[in-house]
Amino acid sequence: MTASPTPTTAEELRGAGLRVTAARVALLETVRDGDHLGVEAIASGVRARVGHISLQAVYEALHALTAAGLVRRIEPAGHPARFEGRVGDNHHHIVCRSCGAVVDVDCAVGDAPCLTAADDSGFAIEEAEVVYWGTCPDCSTGRSS
Repeated sequence: MTASPTPTTAEELRGAGLRVTAARVALLETVRDGDHLGVEAIASGVRARVGHISLQAVYEALHALTAAGLVRRIEPAGHPARFEGRVGDNHHHIVCRSCGAVVDVDCAVGDAPCLTAADDSGFAIEEAEVVYWGTCPDCSTGRSS
């Protein structure tokens, strides 16, 4: 049995019903190559790949990609929105209170047990957002020196 080839970024965009443009391809690749990037960092990455793009166009493309499920938007309390390419697996995040670094963390006990609420109040739960807060190793080292 052979594995199916990984779809290209353009195929993913088409599959999500989105028009394929150089900017959207560059944006999706920038988000996936990055690490919980903010809008300014994404815009800079897209510009490095395709040249000029307005910040408004970046916001519009991020909105479309998020709505299509190709990108995930996270917004830890008190921090600007960040975007990531890891979608559909209901993972969580750890945020450093000092520098704002964000890292992924898988569910502690299996696939997605956090989707089973003690009382769902009739809601059809699709996603749970757990944010752990602490101090990253770099900031912890800086405090102790």
